Amino acid sequence: MSDLPPCPKCKSAFTYEDGALLVCPECAHEWSATAPAAASSEEEGGLVVRDANGTLLKEGDSIVIVKDLKVKGATSALKVGTKVKNIHLVEGDHNIDCKIDGFGAMSLKSEFVKKS
Repeated sequence: MSDLPPCPKCKSAFTYEDGALLVCPECAHEWSATAPAAASSEEEGGLVVRDANGTLLKEGDSIVIVKDLKVKGATSALKVGTKVKNIHLVEGDHNIDCKIDGFGAMSLKSEFVKKS
């Protein structure tokens, strides 16, 4: 019997050691055997979205756009410094849904925003 902990992502009992890491063969999740339990609890919560600076974003956060973004079908671009309140995190390439004054509902990539 193995004394290795189950996978923190999918709870599989078939984890194995690969050097200093533990690996789950079912979901391919890798984690450190010496990492504190609190670090993996962030991933257990589901969707993990980080801004351009690496700060963790949560539902309802306020963000600021850090790069001029061209919008298809619009006559102007979203400018640097545009503030957006009450974001919604979603799965996919554009992982932030929000409403921007003057533009309406938008989907943004987290790499072009920072938490305010």
